[in-house]
Amino acid sequence: MAKRDYYDVLGVEKSASPDQIKAAYRKQAVKYHPDKNKGDKGAEEKFKEASEAYHVLSNSERKQNYDNFGHAAFENGGGGRGGFGNFDFSSSFSDIFEDFFGEGFGGGGRRSRRSNNRGSDLRYDLSITLEEAYTGKKQDIKFSTSDKCDVCNGSGSKPGYSASTCSMCGGHGQIRSSQGFFTVQQTCPQCAGSGEQITHPCTNCGGTGKKQTSKRLSVTIPKGVDDGTRIRLSGKGEAGSRGASNGDLYLFINVESHELFKRSEVNLFFEFPISFTDAALGTTIEIPTIDGGKAKIKIPDGTQSGKQFRLKGKGMPFMRRGDYGDLYVQVNTEVPVSLNKEQKELLEKFRKIENDRSNPSIKRFFQKAKNFWKN
Repeated sequence: MAKRDYYDVLGVEKSASPDQIKAAYRKQAVKYHPDKNKGDKGAEEKFKEASEAYHVLSNSERKQNYDNFGHAAFENGGGGRGGFGNFDFSSSFSDIFEDFFGEGFGGGGRRSRRSNNRGSDLRYDLSITLEEAYTGKKQDIKFSTSDKCDVCNGSGSKPGYSASTCSMCGGHGQIRSSQGFFTVQQTCPQCAGSGEQITHPCTNCGGTGKKQTSKRLSVTIPKGVDDGTRIRLSGKGEAGSRGASNGDLYLFINVESHELFKRSEVNLFFEFPISFTDAALGTTIEIPTIDGGKAKIKIPDGTQSGKQFRLKGKGMPFMRRGDYGDLYVQVNTEVPVSLNKEQKELLEKFRKIENDRSNPSIKRFFQKAKNFWKN
């Protein structure tokens, strides 16, 4: 039976990116995995077919050969892989699954050893003000971490010596065993997955290749960050063991509460108290804005307590964008207290000349109350 086109097998275009090819294969692998389709020979064949297609298309050189010559590029010794029937799963399949699922499915080469010895990630909690979240800032932080040993340069071995290959795993860092269709591996207990043995450990770091230190770092907080924002600084975490890659440093941002403004995503809210007479007669108020400036708002006569006014573009900035949220100003009418004699007399006169037109909400309420009592 004629072999299917590898692009058709994975359901991608010829112009697909490596990430798109990888995602398409992951979908096929999960769908047709033998563990999910026990006893289904058809699913197993599709699983093998997808693995073969990914093996070719995930490698730039093999992909180029396939694009130029099709399946013929791998026949009769051309590329080292025969047809679908004799695809070498014993090595390629485990490499593929190591890339997706880690060491539980095989692989265990240098990439796994680096992963096992990778430095730990670190967390740093940083508190900033709302104004700093508005403008963004640069700040120096200080934290404790492990750094590469300066005596052995991270190798873990005493100067003049080097690590030897692990005798149990032969330098692979993993011990493999075949169980039917799969190659299962486990971390080598003798070298803990490093593939090497330190026979003459460095006296400065005890063979770990790293030492504890205090580090200063200048970090940039982008404008618009919100409370709980997490910023990843790649490779700024703890040093890896014996030359492995560093971990990452994660900044967790805490934006402190503000005495005037309340925040909801990119919008700000501000409450402004006005007097009874200003609400009734109207006025113009001047309010502060988060950028340190001022803004004027015209309050029309008869404004009710709780009325909101919107100031467009006076809120917080969107992260990685040039626009801003809005500022909502809510006016709250304050009922006068501790009135003097003259104020009381004036209000008594006002009460006598009040009518239903001045207080429409009160009129509507009492009309509803009367209807309730009648019923």
